[in-house]
Amino acid sequence: MQPKTPSESLTVITDLVLPGETNPLNNMFGGELLARMDRAASIAARRHSRRITVTASVNHVAFNMAIPLASVLTIEAKVSRSFRSSMEIYLDVWLEDRESGKRVKANEAIYTFVAVDDTGRPVEVPQIIPETELEKQRFDAALRRKQLSLVLAGKMKPQEATELKALFN
Repeated sequence: MQPKTPSESLTVITDLVLPGETNPLNNMFGGELLARMDRAASIAARRHSRRITVTASVNHVAFNMAIPLASVLTIEAKVSRSFRSSMEIYLDVWLEDRESGKRVKANEAIYTFVAVDDTGRPVEVPQIIPETELEKQRFDAALRRKQLSLVLAGKMKPQEATELKALFN
């Protein structure tokens, strides 16, 4: 299976925040943003694996900035690392300034997707070859995040989490 670069899975979704998607403070509902991020991550995972993909987990979400009504919102998603059948998708959420057009990073998230066959069984996915410095940082950190998740779930013994241990040595 031919390795791929994160840019091959890049998915960019730009949309407008409408009144029915906001709370009483006229800011986008968090759940609305989560749904949009899930769709973008799903497309990125499909582009990488060329398979049916399912959300395995939402590993991290940072709601750093409110997203006001009528904002132009852009979600960028791409695979940051792949394992046997799972893929970590890193998402950056940007707001576009109405007057200047400059983009400001508003939020970020990390989702995990699994590629499956037509019967729902996990299938192998291509490995990732990061290219940029940011992609390399996210690639390296993905293994630590996976090990932490496995340790917390009781699926890995702490002493086996070599990448995590290296942080503290």
